[in-house]
Amino acid sequence: MDKAVVIFSGGQDSTTCLGWAKNRYEDLEGISFNYGQRHHVETDQAKIIADKLGVPLTLFDISFYSKMVISALTGEGNVNLPHEDNHQLPASFVPNRNALFILLAHSFAQTKKAKVLIGGFCQTDFSGYPDCRETFTELMLKSLNLGSDQHIELKTPLMHLSKAETFKLAQQEGILDLVIRDSHTCYEGSPAANDWGRGCGNCPACLLRKKGYLEFIQL
Repeated sequence: MDKAVVIFSGGQDSTTCLGWAKNRYEDLEGISFNYGQRHHVETDQAKIIADKLGVPLTLFDISFYSKMVISALTGEGNVNLPHEDNHQLPASFVPNRNALFILLAHSFAQTKKAKVLIGGFCQTDFSGYPDCRETFTELMLKSLNLGSDQHIELKTPLMHLSKAETFKLAQQEGILDLVIRDSHTCYEGSPAANDWGRGCGNCPACLLRKKGYLEFIQL
């Protein structure tokens, strides 16, 4: 079976993907990034989650990136407002972040002789992030494979799932408790425990997660 690398942030979506991959690949690694985000609770939790699932995790420091972009996640700003440079996008949008993650993970996969990348990209509940769309991720991977003469595959188990369906998938994969207890997606970095997971309960990421959970328990 091919080796796989999971792009892993420690958030709900990537944790669900890590559990999904753990049930399908014997040879599996995770890759995570410190890109200069305001809160490091996600990467801290990523280490905890990866350890609990027995998946080797490599954390790369690319914190220089925060000096190259404008985002409420890498600097000061209200995550509830529109983006400073593009009012059609949320303030939490980090320009080209997913492009960079896919690029670096693709390079890492080559070093590790992995033929599969797995990411928690989702265009159903994409929160206004254009770099979560399937068209973008497919074209990004196609360009990287073309430019490096590779045939690495990108799998996105959540691409067409709602947040409620993502909770359901976590349940099916046997990691729902882990997702709720340990994953962290809150833009404010709050560790507060809730029925739907950790977070402040007020930022866009928490509101989306809470809404998804309430829909999930009605399924």
